[in-house]
Amino acid sequence: MASSKMRRLAIQGAAMFMALGLAACTGNAGPAPSSSAGSASSAAPTATFNFGTASMPLGLDPAVTADSEAYRVTRQVLEGLVGVDGSTGQTTPLLATEWKDSNNGLTYDFTLREKVVFHDGTPFDAAAVCANFNRWFTFAPDLRKQAPGIQFQSVFKAYSDEPVFSIFKDCKVVSTGKVQINLTRPFTGFLQALTLPAFAISSPTALETQKANVLDTVRNGQAISAYATHPVGTGPYKFGSWDNQKVTLTTNEAYWGNRGQIATINFIPYDRAETRQQALLDGKIDAYDLVTPGTFDQLVKKGMQIIQRDPFSVMYLGINQAVAPLDKLEVRQAIEMAIDKETLIRRFFIDNTSQASQFVPPKLSGFNNNAPSLGYNPDKAKELLKKAGYNGEELKFYYPLNATRAYMPTPEKIYAEISRQLVAVGINIKPVPIDWENGYLQKVQSPGDHALHLLGWNGSYADADNFLGPLFGESRAEFGYTDAEIFHKIERARALPNGDGRNTEYQSINAGIAASVPAVPIAFPISALALSNKVESYPASPVLNEVFTNVRLKP
Repeated sequence: MASSKMRRLAIQGAAMFMALGLAACTGNAGPAPSSSAGSASSAAPTATFNFGTASMPLGLDPAVTADSEAYRVTRQVLEGLVGVDGSTGQTTPLLATEWKDSNNGLTYDFTLREKVVFHDGTPFDAAAVCANFNRWFTFAPDLRKQAPGIQFQSVFKAYSDEPVFSIFKDCKVVSTGKVQINLTRPFTGFLQALTLPAFAISSPTALETQKANVLDTVRNGQAISAYATHPVGTGPYKFGSWDNQKVTLTTNEAYWGNRGQIATINFIPYDRAETRQQALLDGKIDAYDLVTPGTFDQLVKKGMQIIQRDPFSVMYLGINQAVAPLDKLEVRQAIEMAIDKETLIRRFFIDNTSQASQFVPPKLSGFNNNAPSLGYNPDKAKELLKKAGYNGEELKFYYPLNATRAYMPTPEKIYAEISRQLVAVGINIKPVPIDWENGYLQKVQSPGDHALHLLGWNGSYADADNFLGPLFGESRAEFGYTDAEIFHKIERARALPNGDGRNTEYQSINAGIAASVPAVPIAFPISALALSNKVESYPASPVLNEVFTNVRLKP
């Protein structure tokens, strides 16, 4: 590996959130638009930009997927009511220019940006906003089973068929340019949650004509709708095409804001880090994401620009308590104690990646310095397995092929090492490799025989709830985790105002999760991008909110 000094010279650090802290929003009006919010660039964009990705997207309807490569594309095409500042983490105007909450945090009034149209010519207005919210709220049970990663449920807890459990109450059209969203109970992170790609606003016309709620098309092993192959939003780029080679976007001539320098973006997948690297060196692409430790040194030696993101994700070993004997705490504890996190991080992650003993990154409020950690102790692991009566039952270990994620650079190698460590303490492992594009995500998030699996979570906004709520805020088939006390604590914490009380509550939650071991957090990974000399600057973001109008190319 390159020395730390060498890497510091080679890396441009991405701006981190200001301590990743967000101010409370209750009772305050949101900002008015900046003077440049509606300005267009002085010259029409002309450049073509080829970006190397780790895989094809699993679908381009962000409301029904939890795929980072899908979000990378849809962030360019679709916009939400509010955005997030990449350097401060503050909520910023986007399709809404102002907002104000009232009624003790149960009512939010948004003033919408004027004279904005969707790519298909449909006007953007309050009715369009409510059409989207009502669509998410009324997702049918069958669709929810087909798409287990839907963010609406993670954030708002329930749908229209169980309104008493849902945080979302309704969306009301006040006027063409004003919309009101009402909640059933306070939710401190509501505005921050709206920055998720899942809550971007689609053209109601396109949603209807392309039957967005009918997942009757299979692509890359995923059931998706026709709309998910051709999204229509208000963003700076319009969907162009999606074939077996790439996804192409083109500039939106009618965009309300700055259109930047890039007229055409080609997202080109390379499922191996080595092939992404070679494509950059050969000039086939202008940048790529997810540099791995094995390619880092060569890029440095070739003089390539490398931009490193600050850690805002967690990689974990998932444990499914619905599969015996993983319902026994001693067995789960033995699995944690069998894993040598230091070796995994040293061998498979970029320098300065830190070990994880909980699921909330250290720089977020709510991180617990004293969360219980069993540590690496293979001898104790063997004792616990014996105490639990483990008799060598076969445990299926799912892991993805042909995938690189910000939280998991080389899953096959990580699987091989973790599997070796588990076998060393006497656990009987059956490998179940599944291609990422053949439904890996859906398989491990749905009921099934997956005992163990590799996955991770990339945060989207600076709140502990964004990590704990989606993973452990309710019973999920991924973990078979049914701790009602933790569910209740998370529900309570997300409604508390920002401050010491809320932080203390999340620290208690972290300790409780760590003690029950529903999964084993491995690392808070650092991820990195590589750029050609054509690029002057790239808007690297810890939450991956990277819009290509902000890419600056050299003259």
